[in-house]
Amino acid sequence: MDTRRYALGVDVGGSHISCKTYDLVERVLLENSFCSIKIDHSGTREEILNRMEELLNPVLQDIYIQDLAGIGFAMPGPFDYVNGIAQFSGENAKFIHLNQVNIRKELSIRLEIEEEKIRFINDATAFAIGEFFNGELRNSSKSLAITLGTGFGSAFLSNGIPVITENTVPKEGCLWHLPFESGIADNYFSTRGLVNRFESSAHLKVQGVKQIAELYNSHASAQQVFDDFGKKLAQFLTPWIKSFEVDALVIGGNISKAFSLFQDPLEQELRKQDIKLKTESSQLLEDSAFIGAAVLLEEGFYSSIKDQLKYM
Repeated sequence: MDTRRYALGVDVGGSHISCKTYDLVERVLLENSFCSIKIDHSGTREEILNRMEELLNPVLQDIYIQDLAGIGFAMPGPFDYVNGIAQFSGENAKFIHLNQVNIRKELSIRLEIEEEKIRFINDATAFAIGEFFNGELRNSSKSLAITLGTGFGSAFLSNGIPVITENTVPKEGCLWHLPFESGIADNYFSTRGLVNRFESSAHLKVQGVKQIAELYNSHASAQQVFDDFGKKLAQFLTPWIKSFEVDALVIGGNISKAFSLFQDPLEQELRKQDIKLKTESSQLLEDSAFIGAAVLLEEGFYSSIKDQLKYM
């Protein structure tokens, strides 16, 4: 029996890199294993790699090498998830100094760990997989996970396996780039979209979605934008829910913390479209990405999804 029971799940964001240790046998995150470090996404190649090493080296020292299955990274795109090579050519102005850097090779040397023990997956897909293993998508056969925050992330799963190229899902297996109203979905179903609509309606400046949520009971414009958000989200998702025959929908990201404020209009609109499915907000939140990245080190699961990595 393989005694390598622990995998490190790493979530790479624009301002922080965070990690937790996952027990592949018990399928639980270890308590008190969370570590995080600030990172400047505009920093140099060496600065960013040094920060990764600074975060991960001490964590790895706490895991006996014979117990370590490896490290899984939930990474934003564009990224070569098969080979571990960054492809940040400037589209989103993040990590541009990592463009064409082989992160797998660099960290293998720095952390003294075999390259094959370092694996990568898209961050939105990692969230979905984490929800399938430990969260709201357990026992779902056709799942849709979306993350609403700085951007609009999404992933379709069939029995936990990402679906990207089938004609039942949109191109690239994601939703952010699809047209909606006068722009694309990412502009509407994101923090900036919700904030812009509130400020335009209320003629009031706010710092973010949390502040709008705090105004919900006292400001008509706050109620209006959340009602609109839920209704429009349902309208946008409906064709794909029907096409993929989704039986469970989970919503994560910072906006999901205000789920109770747009849940009713979302579900009412879905019912109007004759859609009945389990709709939940994530309880795991960022923990889902840690889990989804860590389970890449479970060999049976990895062998079932690795052919999909090249399409992410």
